[in-house]
Amino acid sequence: MKQPKITVFMAAYNQAKFIKQSINSIINQSFSDFELIVVNDGSTDGTADMVKSFDDQRIRLVNNEVNKGLIFTRNRLLDIVRGKYIAILDADDIAYP
Repeated sequence: MKQPKITVFMAAYNQAKFIKQSINSIINQSFSDFELIVVNDGSTDGTADMVKSFDDQRIRLVNNEVNKGLIFTRNRLLDIVRGKYIAILDADDIAYP
């Protein structure tokens, strides 16, 4: 995969109720040169399954084995990011077009 212009980063802990809408708000943007990294922070409510239900190669799911908290999870991004720029969207937020 080529280097995307933007990495959109989403930390998620027990966000199964909201994450599908959040992901859709990213993949439906007019700008498409991005990757979306979702770090599932030890969720127990099906958050990871919701992310896996998307068939889009721009989405990467990374799992923390247990809940490590937001700071640990965001710092983990620095090891896995591929984009030139980073954008952060919380798993219960919506990005407007």
